[in-house]
Amino acid sequence: MSSLFLSVMMMLSAGCGAPGGDIPLVTGGRSAYVIVTPASPSGAERKAAGIVQEYILRASGAKLPILQEGGYSGKQAIYVGNTRQSSGPEKIKDDGYYTGVSGQALYIRGGSGKGVVYGAYHFAEAYMRCRKLPGAPAVAPVSKDISLPGNMQDLSEPDFIYRESYYPASADAEYLEWHGLQRFEDLWGLWGHSYFKILPPATYFAAHPEYYSMVNGRRQPLQLCLSNEAVYRLTVAYFKKAMADNPDAIYWSISPEDGPGGCTCDQCKKADTEEGSQSGSLIRFVNRVAAAFPQARFTTLAYGYTSKAPAKTKPAGNVYILLSTIDAYRQTPLAEAPSAADFRRNLAAWEKLGSHLFIWDYTTQFTNYLCPFPDYNHLAANLQYFAAHGVRGVFSQGSGDTYGDMAEYNSYLQAALLWNTRADAGAVTADFMKHYYRAAAAPMQQYLQALTAAVKTTGAVLDIYGSPIYSGKDYLSPANLDQYSTLLDRAEAAAEGDTAALRRVYRARLPLEYTVLQQSRMYGTEKFGYLVPANGGGYTVNPKWPARVQRFAEQAKAAGVKELSEGGLSPEAYLAQWQALMRRPWVGGLAFKAPVTLVNAYTPEYSPMKEKTLTDGLTGDLDFSYNWLFTYGKDMIATIDLGGSKTVRSVQLNFLQDARHNIFLPQQITIEISANGLDYTKIGTQTGGLPAEEDYTAAIRNFKFQAGGKAARYVRVTAVCAPKMPDWRAIPNKLPAVCCDEVVVL
Repeated sequence: MSSLFLSVMMMLSAGCGAPGGDIPLVTGGRSAYVIVTPASPSGAERKAAGIVQEYILRASGAKLPILQEGGYSGKQAIYVGNTRQSSGPEKIKDDGYYTGVSGQALYIRGGSGKGVVYGAYHFAEAYMRCRKLPGAPAVAPVSKDISLPGNMQDLSEPDFIYRESYYPASADAEYLEWHGLQRFEDLWGLWGHSYFKILPPATYFAAHPEYYSMVNGRRQPLQLCLSNEAVYRLTVAYFKKAMADNPDAIYWSISPEDGPGGCTCDQCKKADTEEGSQSGSLIRFVNRVAAAFPQARFTTLAYGYTSKAPAKTKPAGNVYILLSTIDAYRQTPLAEAPSAADFRRNLAAWEKLGSHLFIWDYTTQFTNYLCPFPDYNHLAANLQYFAAHGVRGVFSQGSGDTYGDMAEYNSYLQAALLWNTRADAGAVTADFMKHYYRAAAAPMQQYLQALTAAVKTTGAVLDIYGSPIYSGKDYLSPANLDQYSTLLDRAEAAAEGDTAALRRVYRARLPLEYTVLQQSRMYGTEKFGYLVPANGGGYTVNPKWPARVQRFAEQAKAAGVKELSEGGLSPEAYLAQWQALMRRPWVGGLAFKAPVTLVNAYTPEYSPMKEKTLTDGLTGDLDFSYNWLFTYGKDMIATIDLGGSKTVRSVQLNFLQDARHNIFLPQQITIEISANGLDYTKIGTQTGGLPAEEDYTAAIRNFKFQAGGKAARYVRVTAVCAPKMPDWRAIPNKLPAVCCDEVVVL
């Protein structure tokens, strides 16, 4: 629920009195009031009554009895729920709430769902100054006297019926209810990418490949074939059982898997052609299943190949479309970002169909959960844009159950704006900073302002699949990192003596330390790198680095970091990776820092050190975003100038295979040498090639060529890129990439 609403109502209530003055609820730790529920209270009403009782007791020491209506005839009562004696609006929209005073009685009512529970927590915060921050127990300031303004009339109704901010705080049920948030585990009987939960390929594919998508002329377990009658019957049977087992679930997902491979069999293709989109066969199928369960609500994903709305078929009345914003960059609001143009068109088309619309939005960097990702300033504008286009629910996907950059602040701000998109984000931010960081509030707010300002002034791109290495040229440059660190130094100094606030500042600093460590791998032997000159020549690990990495890993684990990226390393595994890197002997060779000339361009967002990646003395790991020269869809042809005639005994280099990111070994690698840069002699050719079978294991393969001690000044490497993706990784309009880390000439 909106923190702005809570703050405003609290100020109004404190400043306004009834004609007869305030109503004394508790005086000197004693109260004549009782809590009254309906004669047969619902679960939510019983819970709300307990919340009111608990927080009055915690604040004042007075324990109000809870009675059912009919057992009390007095006037001094707190009526919770849909009691016969009532006050306020006749109807409350969705799961909104009303808290108001009439005569000597207080009324706490809710709309559907947990509305009355939200109202109870609003009462505790707005009128007793209780507070529930993310990752912390609720606080109830002690006051032996509690009074209510006689003209109290609070009505709050949410802008969205589904509101989820997916951060570690989502695991705290009280925090969610206090702030009007929800989680898909409580609402969905089946969530997200669900095809293979309904018909697992391990169960069906061997005997019934026809249940699965036809791609490139053969059946593959990539998606379902939605025109297959048996798929429909099995899907209906699945939901009959699932709904019987979980009758309280509100939504059920029928959605494609996360990836390509929509079916192109004759019947599916015919439906999609008629609809002008591959969502055509999907919506027809979902509508058909939904018709078998008219009382249930189904959701499906408009994501990837199903993003575009069908031209003809409208989603059924009990079908909800969950449209993704995944392709948009985040440095500008979605309403104007060029990268969100397709999303805006798709949203308008789904809206025109009269769809029930939810949005699957993203507010973190999935490749680096700890990377500073200052998109906060655009959250209000984005949510207002959604609401203006008929969106009724938002899943705002952050770092999930692992700690990510400013996770607590993100959750708090998103909660307020998901309830009320017109809330004052600045006021909500100031409120959070004041209560969460306490004495360190001012420098912490300056830190956020510095981040967002740097994104704007440097023209940075906020990519949910970016990296702190790529952003090292703009808002995460070493100079900017120094500025941010200075502000956090001030925050630490301000929080000195406040253990909880200081620990929170330390946690906020983790993203900066992670950025420095990641960038140090890219800088290597240069300034800001983890390597320093060694006695006797060459380079060795900075002696401060082992302890620094160890300390980071320990602090990350203590902060609740479970994985550093989606499906990525734990802090312990990250430490082990660093330790292996620091044990690796540094090999310079004849090509170290030699100039490189390329025939085909590298991909800049994945090759931050440009062409010198091949001769900077650094080998790569499994993260393709640094220490790899990334060449998309073309051969990598590189000529290295050794600066003079050298005796070349061998040439070795590594290539990466990472099918999830469409990176494959070259089909062929050829090494040539030359004395003059004009006439080249081949010293060897080796083959790589595409995996014939599905293989998503990321791996590095070394190739070594013997040169026989020949004299040469130039070394030319030709790595032939495969002309198309393997059949099992068929993605429309995508080509393979080649990644090479270092050319070592000995």
